[in-house]
Amino acid sequence: MNAPLEFARAVCPHDCPDTCALRVTVSDGRAVKVTGDPDHAPTQGVLCTKVSRYPERVHHEQRLTMPLKRVGPKGAGRFEPIGWDEALGYAAERLSEIARRAPEAILPYSYAGTMGLVQGESIAQRFFHKLGASRLDRTICSAAGMAGLKYTYGGSLGMHLEFFEESELILIWGANPITSSVHFWTRAQEAKRRGARLVAIDPYRSLTAEKCHQHIALRPGTDGAFALGMMNVLIAEDLIDHAYVAAHTVGFEALKRRAAAYSPARVAQTCGIDEAELVDLARLYGKTRKAAIRLNYGMQRVRGGGNATRAIACLPSLTGAWRDRAGGLLLSSSGWTPFDTAALQRPDLLPGWPSELPRIVNMNAIGDALLHEGDAAFGPKIEALVVYNSNPVAVAPDSARVAAGFAREDLFTIVLEHFQTDTADYADLVLPATTQLEHFDVHRSYGHTYVMVNRPAIAPIGQARPNTEIFRGLAQRMGLDEPALFDSDEAIGRSAFRWEDPALQGIDWARLNEQGWAKLNLPDAPFAEGGFRTPSGKCEFASTLLEREGMDPLPDYVPPYESADGSPELAARYPLAMISPPARHFLNSTFVNIDSLRESEREPRLDIHPADAAIRRIGDGDMVRIRNDRGAFLARARVSDRAREGVVVGLSIWWKKLAPDGCNANQVTSQALTDLGGSATFYDCLVEVERSNV
Repeated sequence: MNAPLEFARAVCPHDCPDTCALRVTVSDGRAVKVTGDPDHAPTQGVLCTKVSRYPERVHHEQRLTMPLKRVGPKGAGRFEPIGWDEALGYAAERLSEIARRAPEAILPYSYAGTMGLVQGESIAQRFFHKLGASRLDRTICSAAGMAGLKYTYGGSLGMHLEFFEESELILIWGANPITSSVHFWTRAQEAKRRGARLVAIDPYRSLTAEKCHQHIALRPGTDGAFALGMMNVLIAEDLIDHAYVAAHTVGFEALKRRAAAYSPARVAQTCGIDEAELVDLARLYGKTRKAAIRLNYGMQRVRGGGNATRAIACLPSLTGAWRDRAGGLLLSSSGWTPFDTAALQRPDLLPGWPSELPRIVNMNAIGDALLHEGDAAFGPKIEALVVYNSNPVAVAPDSARVAAGFAREDLFTIVLEHFQTDTADYADLVLPATTQLEHFDVHRSYGHTYVMVNRPAIAPIGQARPNTEIFRGLAQRMGLDEPALFDSDEAIGRSAFRWEDPALQGIDWARLNEQGWAKLNLPDAPFAEGGFRTPSGKCEFASTLLEREGMDPLPDYVPPYESADGSPELAARYPLAMISPPARHFLNSTFVNIDSLRESEREPRLDIHPADAAIRRIGDGDMVRIRNDRGAFLARARVSDRAREGVVVGLSIWWKKLAPDGCNANQVTSQALTDLGGSATFYDCLVEVERSNV
């Protein structure tokens, strides 16, 4: 007789703006099916290919189900199973000894392996704060864009997802939502059916760009110049909403002078496009009442990413597009959620809070940080590293230096993981963590305006434990007695939000728990009457905060570190600009080890324009070597005009040990940081490509 089916509600935890509500079908304690919840308005019952196969990931034969202790050389991935008592004792002994001598020699490393507020940075942060460990600047993905929004709007604020259906013009800028935001794409397609024009602005003719009415292929890193060129046309041809500008913005006259320097001819040359592409789009944008911009994070992964975000974010206020709920811009909506960071992470536990704090290490420079011997400026050498919710050996830039740092025999490394990733291969101790279907969590979204609760659908697999339980166990074994380190997951979830905030009016913990989600109380057109969260309460073309910090208050075009214009000598040796957006069936390095998804991608691939391939005698299907001074990796060439001439596209991010040469695209990326936010510059990267005999 078949076991009765059970059903549970859950939330997709991955680094995606859609934050889908899930329905999990359970039989005999196993998750047998995961579908989108049709009752959740943003999800509409639809999931991406990756998450629809989630049971394959949860019940994968290679799931880590018990603690492992290293027995071979670092990087070899040789371990023996041990019990939790021994594992926690071993970890506590090593960490306690270092903490007594030099607490800053301990460094956490984590990011968005889960977007959950409980299993992400709650007990974990409290634990490291109490130790006085070094702090991690978590800026690898989106910090430049977030900074751009903060200085312009006052936070990560934007349009509501659902109202894109009503837009008459949608600029899909640096985004490939067919891969990275299917629920936005559904709305864009509905707008298209209603007569909207869709324009993709992207160096790469992605699957999304192919389905838009127009594709404008800029050179990588020139988006800021393009936005300033649009401003030039809008102002010169008086396509400005003067009443909105006067009432709800500051700095227009200064911005007008700045934009005057960006003539269409200059911008066309900088961006490598036809002048008419810029002028015609600016005119269309200025004349369209319901004009919306869906911006994504690819365009800010270059030196000038923060300024480019600022420039693009100014456009809806120039034309008054914010007056209508189907106009404006969406990069991130996470700032609408009344999220209580202090209650979750307890920074007051830091020694010296708030005046004298432990050092901060930028996660994008983890390679250099791990190889630093320590000095008065840097502080003590890093002796212990605790990695959770991330796979830095695969995803961090300048990968050869990252791997060299992780290979240090004198570095004690703990990794909390679901699988034996590239990073786990370098660990001294691997601790098995639960997946989303096995633990409790709460979520906000950066692509819609709901808060959500995830309840476990099944019991933990094997001996896996939630992150929170692992850190509570470490705290107990280290003799830490701070009560906040032992709060329950539900107590932490309850504290995640500022319940008195008007956005949560009519919503309480009991209702949220019962329903699984709740929509924030926000205006349909959030900036129709201004009300930005900047110091002035207006959209700041000229940022008062940047001026106080001694920086240029106006957005400007900041050229890439690596380009023919900015570094001609380097470009002579490495003439191709490389960008490395996610492959359709991967999400950062998650899902790479799921056989059915990896088989869809087959192998690492590099798209190269026919003209660039011909010069190098590269044929479609040839194995090629992509190289620069930082390193090299192999990929299969796809000769295609999807990549504009002078640009190659390495679809990412492969686990290194599943790639043909044990390397991935981050062998050639740089640890250099963006202009604002200290973010990574993955797409600011010059390379050469040659045929390989492998």
